[in-house]
Amino acid sequence: MTIKDFWIKLCTMKLTKQIRPQELIKHETKKHVSIKFLLLLVGLIAYFAWLSWHYGFVTGGTVSLLTWSFFVLCTPIADAGFLIDFPLRLIFRVHMCMSEIFVWGIALTVSVLAANFSPEVFETTELTSLFLKIITHPWPYWLIVFLSGGGTFLSILFGDELLDCVNHHERKFHHKHQLLYQLIVIAGVLVLIFWGYVHLLDKLGVTLPWL
Repeated sequence: MTIKDFWIKLCTMKLTKQIRPQELIKHETKKHVSIKFLLLLVGLIAYFAWLSWHYGFVTGGTVSLLTWSFFVLCTPIADAGFLIDFPLRLIFRVHMCMSEIFVWGIALTVSVLAANFSPEVFETTELTSLFLKIITHPWPYWLIVFLSGGGTFLSILFGDELLDCVNHHERKFHHKHQLLYQLIVIAGVLVLIFWGYVHLLDKLGVTLPWL
C-alpha cells in the first residue's frame, strides 16, 4: 500500500475500532504507545512547572505553549501533536492523522497570535527566539516547516498503525516506509541544526555574507 492509497483509505473510513483499557496494557504495540504518551506528558508538565517557577504562571504557560507549537511545526516527528492525537483517538475514535491537521491548526494559530500581539515573549528562551525567526522569515526558514510536515504526518500514520495492530511484526506500512521517514527526519534535523547555528551567530553579531 502506498502513502496515497493509505490516505484515500483513511478519508473514506469510518471511526476506528474502540480500544478497551486492558488492551493498552496487554497489546505490545498499544502498550508502547501508552508509555510514550505518559513520558511526553510528564515532560511537558515538568517543563511548564520549571518555566512557571522562573517566569511566573502566565509567561510560563505561554512559553510552554509556544515551545509545544515549535515542536509541532518545526520537528519532523509527531511527539508534540501526539499529546492531543492519542487522547482524541481513545475518546472519539478518530484517526490520529486526521486530528493532527487540527493540531497543526492550533499550533499555527497560537504562533501567529503570539507573534503579532506579544512578540517579546519569544525572547524568554533561545528555542522560542529561534521559533520567532522561523515563522517571521518564510524564506528560507520555512523549509524546515515543510520537511517537518512530511515527517510528522508519516510518523502519525505509523502511530495510527500501532494502535490498529497487536504486535510490531504486523506493522506493514511502517516496514515499507521506514527508510523514507528516516531520511526525512535526518534532513529535518540537519536543517534545524543549521538554522539554529545561524541564529546563534546572528545573536552574537556575526553575519554570514552568503545569507
